[in-house]
Amino acid sequence: MFTLEEANDLVPWLEERFEAMAPLRAELVRQQEDLLSLLRRRRSNGHSSSEEEIAETERVVSELTRRLQDAVREITERGIQVRDIGRGLVDFPSRREGDVVYLCWQRGEPSIDWWHPTDTGFAGRRPL
Repeated sequence: MFTLEEANDLVPWLEERFEAMAPLRAELVRQQEDLLSLLRRRRSNGHSSSEEEIAETERVVSELTRRLQDAVREITERGIQVRDIGRGLVDFPSRREGDVVYLCWQRGEPSIDWWHPTDTGFAGRRPL
């Protein structure tokens, strides 16, 4: 459980983490698209993509996936719930008026100004 102060203290750290993840995520998407294209060409029109090229692209996708998972794990190990990597959306379990709720933050927001019940998501955000 996080207090609002504890969660806000982590905002700069989270900004850094999501900033570092952004190019990894973009490169992963690009490599996945390249791999899909290579596999389609190999199957559909008899155009032969080299097995080495496919294997190398698969290796790069695996490595980027591992690095991104490690970065997310670094956040979740602190008890923060990552909801959307692309948006930098996270929830901090907290208490509000005796109930467990989520303090909600999204990359680019200067501080945590939102919360929502545990049974709603981003659409249920309410101002603090």
